[in-house]
Amino acid sequence: MRRRLLAVAIFSACVIASSLAQQPDDPAPLAPHESPPPPPEAVADEHAQPLHTFVDPGHAAKRLVELRGLVLRSPGHASERIALAEALYDTGDLDAAIGECRLAIKLDPNNAKAHSQLGVMLMAKQDWRTAASVLTEAVRLDPALTDAHYSLGSVYYSLGNRKAAVQSYRQTLALQPHFPDARYRLALLLMLSNQTQEAAQLMEEAAIGGVSQAQFFLGNAYKRGQGVEKDLAKTIFWWMRGMEYGYQPAADSLSKLRRQALSADQPERKRKEALDAFQRYRDKLWEDFHDYGSMEDGRTLGTKLLADGRTDIAVPVLLREGYALSEVAQAALARLYESGSGTLEPYDKMILACFETTAAEGFVPAKRILARVYGRGIGVPQDLPKAKGILKGLPRNEVHSFIAEIGGR
Repeated sequence: MRRRLLAVAIFSACVIASSLAQQPDDPAPLAPHESPPPPPEAVADEHAQPLHTFVDPGHAAKRLVELRGLVLRSPGHASERIALAEALYDTGDLDAAIGECRLAIKLDPNNAKAHSQLGVMLMAKQDWRTAASVLTEAVRLDPALTDAHYSLGSVYYSLGNRKAAVQSYRQTLALQPHFPDARYRLALLLMLSNQTQEAAQLMEEAAIGGVSQAQFFLGNAYKRGQGVEKDLAKTIFWWMRGMEYGYQPAADSLSKLRRQALSADQPERKRKEALDAFQRYRDKLWEDFHDYGSMEDGRTLGTKLLADGRTDIAVPVLLREGYALSEVAQAALARLYESGSGTLEPYDKMILACFETTAAEGFVPAKRILARVYGRGIGVPQDLPKAKGILKGLPRNEVHSFIAEIGGR
């Protein structure tokens, strides 16, 4: 039930996030050549498909047949009607599922679960007013029904009643304190109401709980100083975490910040600000490894871990450092890409992606590594024209030396 709940209730978070996207990112005017932080419209794109579509169709169909048989044998049992409604929902037959829920309520008017289930399905049809009525009855019948309170938060927001939505999410958290998604949704609403300090606290708790959208928005909060002190290194930390969780807006934001650090077209102040933030981020990585002491000259945390034979831990750290513009880390990744180490096979695609991304953004060490990869066909089909194109913008004598080294013309 929780999976279905998250699937249909996500609509409100998408709408709230879109509202936030329309707010100014920074109170001060943008400097020349400075782009505003990326809008988070991708929140809606990522969650456009309801999660019930991921149910194995074969399993769902088999369960549907079984439940039809049970209902035929016991047509007066509300619990079997509810189970049948869930199976119908999993196969995408929303109208039939709603019909079964209504029958279950008719058979057992005091069944809070049936009301909650019906409310979620009405949300899927965006019938917000009827859903509100049904879910209100569910929490009247069972005030401890966390799912119904959570769903009501989405419904109230969709009806334009932010105050009631906030109250529903607070009640959800009172019943189930460890609920990162509810913390994320409540934080979004509080941000809209300019209650930035509490919103930032809730957003951080949701981010720690693994909500990738919260990681992205928390990074934004540190960038703009919304409810927290401005700290671009922490912005990078949370955007990096969101990127690792597969959240594309976080990856896009990091890319823009790297371009700011690397582009000669940017004002020197903005370039230095970004480069310093990436350095501070790399420095802070050592804090999670207290037994390693402080930073060492000429060595990153990832290379230290690698030297100690801790490859499984070293590679993710090296990737973070590589995406944070560490030339030392990228050199280590290049050796790992070509030769592998321990359980890591050569030609790792995640390492190659790091080179591809940062080279395209203008990081010269990555350009050199990637040109060598394609020029010699290391783990990829050899492609001399592509290798030459990657080196575009580097000094001509360096390009000629590289071409001579790999035997090109």
